[in-house]
Amino acid sequence: MPDFSTRPTFAQIDLANLRYNFRSSRDFIGHDVKYMAVVKANGYGHGAVECARALAAEGVDWLGVALIEEGIELRDAGIETQILCLGGIAAGQENLVFDHNITPVVFNLDQARALSIAGTERQRDIDIHIKVDTGMGRLGVRWNQLDRFIRGLSQLTNLRIEGLMSHFAVANDPDENGFTNDQINRFYDSVAKFEATGFAPEIVDIANSPGAVGHPRSRQQMVRLGGILYGLGKDVLSETLPRPELKPVMSLHSVIADIKEVEKGESLGYGRTFFTERDSRIALVPIGYNDGYCRALSNKSSVIVNGELAPVTGRISMDWTIVDVTDVPDAKIGDTVTLIGQYGETSIAAEDLAQICNTISYEITCGISSRVPRKFVD
Repeated sequence: MPDFSTRPTFAQIDLANLRYNFRSSRDFIGHDVKYMAVVKANGYGHGAVECARALAAEGVDWLGVALIEEGIELRDAGIETQILCLGGIAAGQENLVFDHNITPVVFNLDQARALSIAGTERQRDIDIHIKVDTGMGRLGVRWNQLDRFIRGLSQLTNLRIEGLMSHFAVANDPDENGFTNDQINRFYDSVAKFEATGFAPEIVDIANSPGAVGHPRSRQQMVRLGGILYGLGKDVLSETLPRPELKPVMSLHSVIADIKEVEKGESLGYGRTFFTERDSRIALVPIGYNDGYCRALSNKSSVIVNGELAPVTGRISMDWTIVDVTDVPDAKIGDTVTLIGQYGETSIAAEDLAQICNTISYEITCGISSRVPRKFVD
């Protein structure tokens, strides 16, 4: 039960399920590779520090963040596991990687030169991972433009290429296996180019969650697990292929703050987008789109009250959601409302909300705002 001395709207984070998902994924993929747990974006909305601690205790080899600031947060919390900054660093942040023992990803020569200068000034070498763009079209040195990059890199000092990496675009889609295999081939050709020039990276990795699960050929020295650690596999992994068993880690709850009797034909909420078709009992729930409960769910989603689904009616506003509890006759003020999670045999997954919003579950959990306290259970 929630602590009613604080706001009754909260996200519950089940760290036991998080650890279960890592063990289940490792058993499925294999124990002969290193594992990176991606905890960027506040652990996909679940709480980066607490999730990182739990995963480090389970034996993950690396933690992945998007920003140097995210890595510093983990270091300030006393976490000593190796950290890779997947998004590289901005100009002027070179000394932070030394100060906080964070490994940067490099994807252009300007970054490499700045790190080389910082290493020379400190008379220290810095480990870096090079990212190759094999078809994602995002970060990375293009696979077909590596020669100039490698020549420039070979002229720099105080850099040690510890890793080479790339990232899949459609590894979750079996219909795109041809393109995924092209990416794998381009990546391994890129690795061979580096090795032929005298570089000897210890860690070669391209496999994200769907790659590691669905494309065994992509597993090399390390795999990077993100969404599946948080139980978000339904819209990330192919439904046609075997997959590890996963459990949801986040659930989202609030309470009924008020109930009112509304006659047939009354409108509810901004814009009068919903009219009651019967005399109705209407519940008010203190959660809205500023909390991350998307406005796109208006008149489309449901919540769970006392084990029963109750439809969201009217537009979701910044701070409130209106729910029709006419068919939940025992509903009363103070009852728990589950917006993501399970109550008895009834459940609502983040993937269900994502489907309504025409997005993915990652956006749903990442979007739960800092106004919603995270309560960690184990």
